[in-house]
Amino acid sequence: MTRRSSTKPPVESSFIPAAGGLLDWRDAQHYDRWQTRSCALCEKPTPLHSRAGEPAHKACAEDWIAANPIEARLDRFASDARPKQRRDDHHA
Repeated sequence: MTRRSSTKPPVESSFIPAAGGLLDWRDAQHYDRWQTRSCALCEKPTPLHSRAGEPAHKACAEDWIAANPIEARLDRFASDARPKQRRDDHHA
């Protein structure tokens, strides 16, 4: 019997915003309501973290992507995948 993993699939590089773009971190997985840790970039406390669990403010991660466009392709900070909209999802 094959066991299904409850973890999300790895982030695809296409979800890394262009320099100056905004990350989509709407998923609750990015927020830890019980613990704050030091941001990996500015060292100030934050309840936010990347998909990989690295503590970081969203604004700090976006600034890092803008300053490090080559390294940003290695998925250190990436947006969540957006579900595809269905064609019949139109509301009048």
